[in-house]
Amino acid sequence: MTFKFQKSKELYDRAFKVIPGGVNSPVRAFKAVGGTPIFIERGSHAHIYDADGNEYIDYCMSWGPLILGHADNEVIESIIDTAKSGTSFGTCNHLEVKLAEHIVSFFPSVEKVRFVNSGTEAVMSALRLARGYTGRDKIIKFDGCYHGHADYLLVAAGSGLATFGTPDSDGVTRANAKDTIVLPFNEVEKLEKVLKRKSKHIAAIIMEPVPCNYGLIRPLPGYLQKVRELCDKYEILLIFDEVITGLRLARGGAQEYYGVMPDLTTLGKIIGGGLPVGAYGGRSDIMSKVAPEGPVYQAGTLSGNPLAMAAGLATLQKLERINAWNLLREKATRFSELVNNAISKYQENLLFVALESIFSFAFTRQKEIIKVTDIKNANMKLFAQFHREMLKRNIYLAPSGFEVGFLSTAHTNEDFEKTAQAIGESLKTIFD
Repeated sequence: MTFKFQKSKELYDRAFKVIPGGVNSPVRAFKAVGGTPIFIERGSHAHIYDADGNEYIDYCMSWGPLILGHADNEVIESIIDTAKSGTSFGTCNHLEVKLAEHIVSFFPSVEKVRFVNSGTEAVMSALRLARGYTGRDKIIKFDGCYHGHADYLLVAAGSGLATFGTPDSDGVTRANAKDTIVLPFNEVEKLEKVLKRKSKHIAAIIMEPVPCNYGLIRPLPGYLQKVRELCDKYEILLIFDEVITGLRLARGGAQEYYGVMPDLTTLGKIIGGGLPVGAYGGRSDIMSKVAPEGPVYQAGTLSGNPLAMAAGLATLQKLERINAWNLLREKATRFSELVNNAISKYQENLLFVALESIFSFAFTRQKEIIKVTDIKNANMKLFAQFHREMLKRNIYLAPSGFEVGFLSTAHTNEDFEKTAQAIGESLKTIFD
């Protein structure tokens, strides 16, 4: 099929004159895969439609939040009904109470929750709270875990074990980076060595329980449990960044799925039906340190915005009513069967990894992805070619080989069958 991208190209040319790089988030620029960024006009169920009228089966799903698919009727109706009464008040509203009650009932470790406006803001606030609660300054994060674009989190690993991080972006000072220690994910021994030396200075360990920005990295058996034990031993707070895994792996996120309880949890747009929202929550004794109850300051005019709260409430209520996690598991099983059949001829060069409704493709000869270097060594040129071939066949994947894909309750067996056919045809074009 021949696609036309003229309108998207015209929009990109206009955008480039008034927006840095022509985009409002870097990966949208398609630099990793080549070609013109696609400008999407609308979405419906599991499909999106661009400015030129091209239709795609979407596996990006707004980078994960749209677990019910695009423009879910119940979510949209809740937004419209709420907007008729006003879009923002900067005051308390009843919807934030209802959504907070739902989140506390969903996530086993969360006793109190505070709403913010993004996942980045949730992580910033949780780390400030951890420092305020413990009286310590330093934090540990893991290579391959992305926690938003706060200065002290845009940090690359140092040159040796337990060296402090170095800035990973211009504009991030060494002073900001010095309190962040970066360690490899899935390697308990290195974490233990650092804690023996520096535990009295460490406020928190923050981690994605399943890193999803360097492909899909599963925690090794027992790894999360061991991190929890070490945090208890050294009286360090454990923070799970569940911006991606929250609601996706289970009703109560990765903490329920793996049976490991963090002290604090951060959540993102999935709790707001895709609208701008985030949250952090945890044990009552820790959350009581947040102002105005305690001395750790955090505020936001749009926090608890009624539109986001309404959309989130509609999303969580529907997820429960339709038993979404069983439904997604069934869909994920079918999707994986079809994909594995489609790639069977090419499995020496391509690894498909799936965990519930999250998946990734890695063009590598490795049999599993357990650390960042595994995906860094993958062939991103082949992924770029694969992305272009899939796009020609009406399949939209995230425009980066480091990012994961997502299923929704709106995807159908017909969508999966078309996708598997597109995968087979695309790989044949690339390899045969």
